[in-house]
Amino acid sequence: MGDAMITKIIPRPEHAISRKQLNRSALQTLYRLQDHGFTAYLVGGCVRDLILGRIPKDFDICTNATPGQIKKMFRNCRLVGRRFRLAHLHFRDEIIEVATFRATAANDDGSADEANRPDSPPRHLKNEDGMIIRDNIFGTPEEDALRRDFTINALAYNIADYSVIDFTGGLTDLEQRLIRPIGDPLVRFTEDPVRMIRAIRFAATLDFAIEQETWNIIRNQASTIKRAAPARLYEEILKLFLLGSAGRVFVLLEESGLLKALFPWLNRWLQGGGGRSELINKTLQWLDNMVHEGTPPSVGLMLAALFGPSLEDQALVRHRAGIPYQQALHACCSSLYEELRETLSFPAKVGNQLRNILSLQPSLRKFPPRRPGSLVNRQDFAAARNYLRIMADAKGETLPARDWWDAYIEGRVIESSAEAVPAAPAAKRARKKRRRRRSPPPKISNQLL
Repeated sequence: MGDAMITKIIPRPEHAISRKQLNRSALQTLYRLQDHGFTAYLVGGCVRDLILGRIPKDFDICTNATPGQIKKMFRNCRLVGRRFRLAHLHFRDEIIEVATFRATAANDDGSADEANRPDSPPRHLKNEDGMIIRDNIFGTPEEDALRRDFTINALAYNIADYSVIDFTGGLTDLEQRLIRPIGDPLVRFTEDPVRMIRAIRFAATLDFAIEQETWNIIRNQASTIKRAAPARLYEEILKLFLLGSAGRVFVLLEESGLLKALFPWLNRWLQGGGGRSELINKTLQWLDNMVHEGTPPSVGLMLAALFGPSLEDQALVRHRAGIPYQQALHACCSSLYEELRETLSFPAKVGNQLRNILSLQPSLRKFPPRRPGSLVNRQDFAAARNYLRIMADAKGETLPARDWWDAYIEGRVIESSAEAVPAAPAAKRARKKRRRRRSPPPKISNQLL
């Protein structure tokens, strides 16, 4: 799809979005901007989700008002962002993000002095490889739509007449259930390699297909994902695996080559075959079930489901070579963490959670377990117990220890494991009542007689 746009305006009777579907804070913001003479659109994923009949997670607004003008209109406004100034409107239980329309990416031809003036639109810049390193020039609604990543995310809802504005053919792609970048896919992925991961995420969460030319380019450009900022990659990885579609995400990452670029440790282990890919797919589907049941997993448990089997396998290999198992496991976790740090900014705290979860497995698998009361108090015990259950289901194992722990946590008693249950303190024997010895009567002195 070229950059030329044929904008379509869909009037209210011809689309399904109603103001009743918008939350009160978003409506108040849209109307206040409009009342002050500014254009105000609901934009991005919330419009896409409303058209698909899904409940949006948040409501984003775009306007031709500058950040400074927005701040003057809303007392609850906080300006944030260094790359591009955004207005965060703080309501009682949510934040509405308001952005100024941005222009499409182009090399910065303005002076630094002009760009730094408080009231002038900030500038943007590409490096010599074509990747955007600064991206913040104010523009028109059409330009703002062009700079978005995919056609399905470039739709807008106009509060002025309740119409839907389709700048890039997004409605057609929604009907065909396609993920398609706006413009040349190669150029868009060069500008921002993270868009490849976002394509995977949208395809997985919406159950859409990735347009064929786009898919081919992702497979050819997968290795360039390492050029993205590690902090951004970390945030995108969390979204990939913690939104309820991790199983499908894993398949798409593996088929596209992005898994090899992001997680070389895991990719090397998967090359061993023997149903390893299927095993990881099952562990991730377990995580998806947790999300759908309203009990989302921790980041540490997510990493354990993704990397745990490979780490345990490698630790066992080292253990057979004579290294104590826990020492081998900790060494493997350290190797993985160092490798991940080259591409992703995983916090050390998360790495410690992964190590704790895996370190507890030998003790949790013992049946009957020793000192269960002590294990329950160990750090990350709950996640470690969930990992035990995940692996048992993924491998189709019948683990007596799993059932025992379920019963123990629920307070039920299993006779066969009575010896493992912490012994109740022995009943104190009733102490014999000692008869009080009566004091002898006082001696009466003869002198008193």
